[in-house]
Amino acid sequence: MKRLGVMLFTLVLSVTLAAIAQEAGKQQPAGSTTTSTTKTKLQHLTGKISDDGKSFTTDKDNKTYTIDNSDAVKGHEGHDVRLSGHVDASNNSIHVTSVTMASEKKPMSEQPPK
Repeated sequence: MKRLGVMLFTLVLSVTLAAIAQEAGKQQPAGSTTTSTTKTKLQHLTGKISDDGKSFTTDKDNKTYTIDNSDAVKGHEGHDVRLSGHVDASNNSIHVTSVTMASEKKPMSEQPPK
């Protein structure tokens, strides 16, 4: 009788562990989302940030992007800048990772001779 009880306990424990393992395999890892399957590549762009800091227009093709983290460009509103960020072409937005002021060209008389 004791042996039957141990075998029954082992069987129930095995089935329970198998069910838990299957359920854990179905769960989505923390921090991942299923809605965004496209990854955006880091891009380096030059252009001007709007006066309100909510959009960025490129110098190259005058394309305008909505800045989705406008706090990253605080203090650069209305300035010509170089920025790095992840561009989402599906909704014309950019997530800015870094901002630097664009260098101003010096007049020819102020440039050192080569």
